[in-house]
Amino acid sequence: MAHNLNFNSDTQKHAFFSVKEKAWHGLGTSVDTYPTSAEALKFAGLDYTVVKRPLFTLDNLNNEFRQGEVLPAEAGVEVPNFFATMRTDSEQVLGVVGRDYSVVQNVDAFSFFDSIVGGGEGIKYETAGALGKGERIFITAKLPSYIRVGNDDLIEQYLFLTTSHDGGGSITAAFTPVRIVCNNTLNAAMRNHKNAIRVRHSSGAGERLKQAHLLMGISSRSSTQLQEVFNHWAKVRISDAQVKKLVQLAMAPNKEVLQQLQNGTDDVHSSIYRNIVNDVYAYAMGDQSQQMETTAGTVFGAYNAVTGYFQNVRRYKDGEAKFKSIIEGTARQRAQVAFDLCGDFAHTGMLNVN
Repeated sequence: MAHNLNFNSDTQKHAFFSVKEKAWHGLGTSVDTYPTSAEALKFAGLDYTVVKRPLFTLDNLNNEFRQGEVLPAEAGVEVPNFFATMRTDSEQVLGVVGRDYSVVQNVDAFSFFDSIVGGGEGIKYETAGALGKGERIFITAKLPSYIRVGNDDLIEQYLFLTTSHDGGGSITAAFTPVRIVCNNTLNAAMRNHKNAIRVRHSSGAGERLKQAHLLMGISSRSSTQLQEVFNHWAKVRISDAQVKKLVQLAMAPNKEVLQQLQNGTDDVHSSIYRNIVNDVYAYAMGDQSQQMETTAGTVFGAYNAVTGYFQNVRRYKDGEAKFKSIIEGTARQRAQVAFDLCGDFAHTGMLNVN
């Protein structure tokens, strides 16, 4: 299953929902209006609970049993301090965790978001879903406010949360600005990832609530900072040749290519790299979203050319590959490089990569 979405054999549905648009191979549930957190939980197939249950191994007399054999109840020896996490609806084992691990139910993840804006008023759930057997879930919610660049260019503000039931990671929530005109879900990350929080599964509900309000404070500060940054970039002019150089630097696959670019050599790279650069540059010069007052010939437009390429031009193997690239992979990395390059150029008028 290339898309890796959880499939519920009882409901015959994939664990994913989105508002107005289908994704992940067109699977899941598409709805026309923004749901409440309770509705989103059901639409996404996340209305299941997870429990911790003791782990057992075989004793000496039964350690060579074959799969499918029925073992006597006394055959198991309890494994101390370790537990299996299990879905109660399907009785599927999701992972192995330690004694201090605390299960964060899916409904609690939505409550985490609701608490950020006071009972869910104004927050709009865009997507949610589960991967694998249901061991990892994700939620994307849109905040009611915008980042305004110029008079008419609005950037939506999103919160993204992911957590797992297999002991494989903490609860992670992040602030992400999204540009309406190209529906760009790239994270315009400020340096040092200051726009994200991580909460351990051993933390109590009170700590999670505290972190929820902390995230809202981070989002507010990040929004103010980004609005100032983007509005400044929208007033800084950049030539077509400089845009091409910025794209070359942002898309450079390794340090060797970067060094060649810094030395003024730009004709010895692979055809794949050259084609990518040409596609990004063509998007920068020709896409309708790049002809706005805030983007045409500006540093802000150069940044959005890179992020817009990954959202609207680049081809991916499937929806999951696109999702991963944008959230935590190549697309996010290139966006961060572009963000740093634009920041340096707006400050110094030069394009350099350290």
